[in-house]
Amino acid sequence: MNKQITRFLQSVVALPMLALSTPLIGIPTISVPTVIQNISKAEDVSVITTPEDELRQEQAQAIDSYFASINSPLEGYGMKFVKEAEKNDIDWRLLPAIAMRESTGGKQACKKVPNSVFGYGSCKMSFKSIDHSIEIVSTSLGGNNPKSAHYYDGKTTTQILRKYNSVIPNYPRHHCVRLLCLAMR
Repeated sequence: MNKQITRFLQSVVALPMLALSTPLIGIPTISVPTVIQNISKAEDVSVITTPEDELRQEQAQAIDSYFASINSPLEGYGMKFVKEAEKNDIDWRLLPAIAMRESTGGKQACKKVPNSVFGYGSCKMSFKSIDHSIEIVSTSLGGNNPKSAHYYDGKTTTQILRKYNSVIPNYPRHHCVRLLCLAMR
């Protein structure tokens, strides 16, 4: 695949240079130096990071570090939590905090359905993967799921938590697990 990409890039650069260096009738030859570098190696390509990328990385690392500190199966999903929260305009700490409250960070996930670490749908909804569960629950809590938008759209984090679990009156207060509280300082 890398050879194909290199050949394509060489043709994009080499053909125009060849055309420019070919003499046309009545026009003198234009001398064009041709330097084609092999850019197929990943280490030769620099990646430009933005302040937003750096912030995302810090947030993902905070989530992963927290889950690592409690030996949670959700360690390594930090960037997924951050990106889905950003996509759905919710606090990046919300889903990790819900996972702590509902399943001790995935350690006590719903037994009857797979990949349900958020207790979503009263543990009656299964998910294809943890990634899938993060996507679905983030979409819902962000008010972007047409079936549940009326519950969550335009709500604050506290209001979202009250709707998420309306059975436990102090759910939002107890929801402030270490990850959520430390990040809010």
